Amino acid sequence: MSLVIKNATIIDGVADRPMEGKSLWIQGNRIKAIAGEDELSLSPATTTIDARGKYIIPGLIDGNVHFLQDMRLEHLVRHESQYEDVILEAAQIALRSGVTTAFDTWGPRRPLVALRERINAGGVPGTRMFCAGNIVGLDGPISADFIHKAAEIASPAQIERINALWVENVGPALSWMTPCQVAKEIRAYIAKGVDFIKYASSEHRWATTTSFLVFSPAVQAAIVEEVHQTGLTVQAHTTSVESLRVAVEAGCDLIQHPNLTGPVPIPDETLELMAKRSTAAAVFPFTRRRRDWMLRKGDGISGVFSASTVDINIHNLIKAGAKFVMATDGGIWGRDAASDPFWAAAITGEDNLIELGQGHFHWLVAMEEMGLPSLQILRAATYDVAAAYGKGKDLGTIEPGKIADLIILDRNPLQSAENYRSIHKILKDGVDIDRSLLPQSPILTMPAGEPSPEVLAYRAHRRAGDSARPFCC
Repeated sequence: MSLVIKNATIIDGVADRPMEGKSLWIQGNRIKAIAGEDELSLSPATTTIDARGKYIIPGLIDGNVHFLQDMRLEHLVRHESQYEDVILEAAQIALRSGVTTAFDTWGPRRPLVALRERINAGGVPGTRMFCAGNIVGLDGPISADFIHKAAEIASPAQIERINALWVENVGPALSWMTPCQVAKEIRAYIAKGVDFIKYASSEHRWATTTSFLVFSPAVQAAIVEEVHQTGLTVQAHTTSVESLRVAVEAGCDLIQHPNLTGPVPIPDETLELMAKRSTAAAVFPFTRRRRDWMLRKGDGISGVFSASTVDINIHNLIKAGAKFVMATDGGIWGRDAASDPFWAAAITGEDNLIELGQGHFHWLVAMEEMGLPSLQILRAATYDVAAAYGKGKDLGTIEPGKIADLIILDRNPLQSAENYRSIHKILKDGVDIDRSLLPQSPILTMPAGEPSPEVLAYRAHRRAGDSARPFCC
């Protein structure tokens, strides 16, 4: 297949200035050339797209998603036989919104890898997926590391079946081991087909008022060395200044949400070390509107973030010259999740970062509000993500030889981050994506049906009971 896009302004993610008056030639799934139209040797069968007045940018890349995000017990049980289908739905929602590549940083390895292979083989459309499987050192969804209360309800067999799909051989038991023993388990896990390793430098227990290291500095260094020997990248989950420092010193390629450090800002020496080593910072920023909403809400997960130093840390990372990576923690949730008092604060409200398909737009606006220059914002959402994951040879810029993942916009994204929403066309692997067909088989995003007669009768029954209560109640 041969395709030429002409008359557009090309923002390639490399040069400091856009290119005008050039045509973009795609051959197969890669970019063949960028040149004047009269310089290209095209066959009569070449398809042409006239993009006059429009802007071409590289496909967007999200450095932190969870395609099986909804970890509530009822959701995991209800869809236990559909995990791959739910993951596919999420991958198609991401692609529909301009995210042509995404890195899943925590999820069940087997269905993630299976869908990754189906997409790569062309069997189904979806964003280009890379996955880590479990966060090394953490337990599964029904545990103290995520939703511990569900363990009081489910049977031991159900808990084991769910957690095992996530954890396999790289769970909390590794925290007892020597550096050599941990490295051996990491080696065995990599052999199962994951694309990169993410480990827990600090715990993941949001309900507690403490933050402790999961692995010692020696073990973290051993994990990094083992992963790098295989040619893959390694990243850390951190939630405190000490877990961040140890992970950077261990040699991690990327740190997830380094701006979340509780009440203590990142020390200058750690900021300087991150900049010196080019350790990528996958920050979670919030727009002004989101911060205002969180402050008004003032409870649940929103309280964790609004009470922290997220903004101070991002501003200081910008000043230090850190390398940023777009990361949203994005996923999709069952329709009934918003009725859960705990999760409602995280998955609802204005400019929600973790809403897959929308969160990356909020990330771009938030970083613009934080003062990151427009070209750096573009690179943080394209090449800098690809480079941090070791995929910069194929992805992240518009250059001859690169994979043809592109977005054609109606408006200039360098003038306003809101203009990333003005999507005219999305091309992945050089193929024009029909966004109207995605997701093909919605499960979680299917519109809710009418309540059953039983539900309507029950609601009426409850209302009658409420009105009958004596005043003292």
